[in-house]
Amino acid sequence: MANIKIKYFSDDIDRLTYIDGKSDWIDLRASEEVSFKAGEFKLVKLGVAMQLPEGYEAHVVPRSSTFKNYGLIQTNSCGIIDGSYCGDNDMWMWPAYATRDVTVHVNDRICQFRIIENQPHIDFEEVDHLEGDDRGGFGSTGKA
Repeated sequence: MANIKIKYFSDDIDRLTYIDGKSDWIDLRASEEVSFKAGEFKLVKLGVAMQLPEGYEAHVVPRSSTFKNYGLIQTNSCGIIDGSYCGDNDMWMWPAYATRDVTVHVNDRICQFRIIENQPHIDFEEVDHLEGDDRGGFGSTGKA
């Protein structure tokens, strides 16, 4: 993979690092202090913008400890940052909903991302019947 150009909007956050062999996910940090009241939605600034390699996108999700530590839920479940979001002012943000009162501090690790190759071109073929075994429909697995 090519190098990824990154712009930092804050000197108060640790620089991103890839830890080879530990995880493919890279932690992202809050670049400002944000206080939430239970039931509030806010965008948390992550203090970075990147120019992803051609043909790639970033998937941003909460860290496994984010809900336990902060009571925050990512409102769009998985954030997709496509390769066109690469300008000087295209700072990454994390959309969060608070289930309790909480403050996120500068440099707190609240979410993570990984780089994924874009989906290849797909042509859809309409048919009247599919050839696979019927599993009972969505949500039916494991029911007798």
